[in-house]
Amino acid sequence: MIYLDSSVVLARLFVEPRSLPDSAFRSSLVSSGLLEYEVWNRIHVRGLTHSHGNATRDFLNRVVLLELSPEILARALEPFPMPVRTLDALHLATAIYLRDQPNEIEFASFDHRLRTGARALGVPLFEP
Repeated sequence: MIYLDSSVVLARLFVEPRSLPDSAFRSSLVSSGLLEYEVWNRIHVRGLTHSHGNATRDFLNRVVLLELSPEILARALEPFPMPVRTLDALHLATAIYLRDQPNEIEFASFDHRLRTGARALGVPLFEP
């Protein structure tokens, strides 16, 4: 199972060179419910709603989006081993929740701070 953050999804939708390999997107995909809001915000801000709307909907429909449960929110309120931004704390708390179920997850992100946080928390990183 691959945990996606918005940097990975947006790189895929915008066909950026740093996108993950196609094989990664054939895996089980999961993320926080935040992903939907983050991705749509960037699509709208760039004025790409009409050109990328269908692809965005199709992609997000393939991702299991976890609600921000009381357990996830409570973990996000706890300290992290390094400074984290608010949305990063929510993503990391969701990844920790999944890992502790237990699930075999790999955290996929192009954001250095998120990757550092996941590594520090013992969440395996996706390495293409």
